[in-house]
Amino acid sequence: MKTKSMIGITLTRSPIGRSYKQKDIVRGLGLKKLNQMVIRKDTPEIRGMVAKIPHLVVVQEMQKK
Repeated sequence: MKTKSMIGITLTRSPIGRSYKQKDIVRGLGLKKLNQMVIRKDTPEIRGMVAKIPHLVVVQEMQKK
C-alpha cells in the first residue's frame, strides 16, 4: 500500500492587520483560531498557499498510511 504524505499546518500568528488575500488564504486552509492545527494532503496547491503566509503558520511533515 502506498503511503500518502500529509502536512500539519498550525496558525501561530494572528491574521488581524494583514491583507485580505492573506486572511482568505488562512481561512481557505481551514484555520480559524490561533494555535489550531489542521492536517492537509501535501499537494502543490496547499504548499503554494502555505508559501504565501509563512510568517503566520508553522508546517510539520507527517506520514499517513
